[in-house]
Amino acid sequence: MSYPPDPAAPEPGPLYPDPPYPGTPAPPYPGSAVPAPPYPGSAAPPPPYPGAPASSPPYPGSAVPAPPYPGSAVPAPPYPGSAAPPPYPETPAPLSYPGGAPQYPGAAPSYPAAPPAHPGATPTYQSGPQPTATAPPYIPPQTPPAAPTPAAPPEAPAPDDLDYRHAGSRIHVAAHQRGADATAIGQLAVQVPGFLVSLAVVASFAVGILGTAMGWLVILAWLASGALVFHRPTELAFARHVMKLRAPLAEERARLEPVWREVTARAGIEAHTYELMVENSTDLNAVAAAGHVVGVTTYALNEIPSSNLAAVLAHELGHHTGGHAWTGLLGYWYSLPGRIAWAFMRGIARIAIRVASVFSLAATGMVYLFIGMFVIGGFVAAWYITVPLVAAPYLLAHVGRQGELRADRQAADLGFAPHLAQVLHHFQAQEDAVKAQAAAQGRQLKEPGGLAKLLTTHPDNHTRLQALEPYLQLGR
Repeated sequence: MSYPPDPAAPEPGPLYPDPPYPGTPAPPYPGSAVPAPPYPGSAAPPPPYPGAPASSPPYPGSAVPAPPYPGSAVPAPPYPGSAAPPPYPETPAPLSYPGGAPQYPGAAPSYPAAPPAHPGATPTYQSGPQPTATAPPYIPPQTPPAAPTPAAPPEAPAPDDLDYRHAGSRIHVAAHQRGADATAIGQLAVQVPGFLVSLAVVASFAVGILGTAMGWLVILAWLASGALVFHRPTELAFARHVMKLRAPLAEERARLEPVWREVTARAGIEAHTYELMVENSTDLNAVAAAGHVVGVTTYALNEIPSSNLAAVLAHELGHHTGGHAWTGLLGYWYSLPGRIAWAFMRGIARIAIRVASVFSLAATGMVYLFIGMFVIGGFVAAWYITVPLVAAPYLLAHVGRQGELRADRQAADLGFAPHLAQVLHHFQAQEDAVKAQAAAQGRQLKEPGGLAKLLTTHPDNHTRLQALEPYLQLGR
């Protein structure tokens, strides 16, 4: 039952009605089965009266509170760190249990926590029913990669300053592609004593071990083997495995072949007569090998101007056309058995001296006496062989120096005298730099003595420059 209204009491306000009688349920919203949701934007209902029990839980099977009306504003999600927002419209209502736990006075109702907002994202406000939003995956802030360090610019290639006189024109081919000048003939003459000693060594072993018939076959085969000097596959194998040369790469060939064609065109030589090869070396050098191989170092190929490279190649072409390359290799091949026998005898003599020194000084003296008598007997019995053999290294060195000067003249005749002089000045500057460095370190380079100078196969730079002076004065 309800009490009659007190006329003296003030009229109840619209927001705070009289609390329900203890134990009586709150009156429902007119015409509805469930309490009406608060009006959007209105103040939250007051907390329950102290000591009053919580509102009765809904009966099983009763309808859950209605979602907000379509078109009504949805509260904006709170900023990070504030209280959790109310559940999204599509979030299922929290499960209610009969006789659920009452709320303490003043405690805020608990809601399912909303998914955290993406850090740094600006919240978006929409009206009306909203689809279930899925927070984007968290992407940690990334430090932008450092700008790559610019690579050092590639070194500029050697300047191409060669005067291509025969580019695109018809080349006059000389009647003689190769020959044998005085230097080549001198090399062959000096090698004759070594050849005779080698022939004796080969004949002794072949006949003594295999008999007369087979021995003579071996001798003839050895004599015919000299033709391999002009056999291209054998030359290339010799250049690769003995001289450590290789075929040029594509970019090396593109740099090398135009210069080589100009050099051979001026000489009237067909360019394909010779094989171009490359040596991995930091020295400025080139070589004429066997009968058809011209090798050049990577330094000469990549670091010097084309005109200087042409002068170096013209010098090596002079060795080939003068016959210096093939006669030198042929003499080396035919004297090889004799040198091997001489090295074997020297090794036996050293072993004998070392063994004799273990026993006594007298035994050592006897060994030296025996070796001396053998050498003297050789000079007396076959002086025409032993004397040229002793003098051969000095004669070959002299012939080699003459061959270098002849090759310089060949390059000068083709118009490369100034450029060859630049190369020789480069060599001299390198020698002066080495001497200066040694002097700065308190060292003194050992200069070759008289006999050592006689064994050098190349003349000094001043001698070569002096030989080029007539061509330089003529402007060739």
